[in-house]
Amino acid sequence: MISAASRHILLEIARASIIEGIQNQRPLSPDPKNYAADLQAHLATFVTLNLNQQLRGCIGTLEAHQPLVKDVAHNAYSAAFRDTRFPPLTESELSALEIHISILSPAEPVQFSDEIDLVQQLRPGIDGLILTDGHHKGTFLPAVWESLPDPVEFLTHLKMKAGLAANHWGPTVVIERYTVESIP
Repeated sequence: MISAASRHILLEIARASIIEGIQNQRPLSPDPKNYAADLQAHLATFVTLNLNQQLRGCIGTLEAHQPLVKDVAHNAYSAAFRDTRFPPLTESELSALEIHISILSPAEPVQFSDEIDLVQQLRPGIDGLILTDGHHKGTFLPAVWESLPDPVEFLTHLKMKAGLAANHWGPTVVIERYTVESIP
């Protein structure tokens, strides 16, 4: 769990990194030593940007590889300027921008006998999923359950996001699950 003060700091870092991107075309580079221990922990994050209740960018990492403050700064910048689904964020959009940070737990493999068994094990609103099959890979954060509340639909759309057919299934499908701590 991240403290309330640290949660606020992470949102400030994300916004500052986006501003740094607008002004200097680079992410903020915070020094982890200047922050509390919970912000120095190596944790994976996703940063989601919304504008007028519409997705404006979402970039993250599935595995922890750097301190939390650095991961948030990097992913906030990437969500604003490197999400290929959207043009780079502009300064005029900044005032209405909503920033959401998801701090991921380590992913754990899900054991299942078939697709029906998997669907029955899914926990709507709780599970983030990673689907891998060969070189195809996709993930949905738990927040996606808000727009895809049916487990079958959730899994179907995740397969398509991974570049697979909606009805794809086979013995090489690997599913991992994670939870998130959401800010705000």
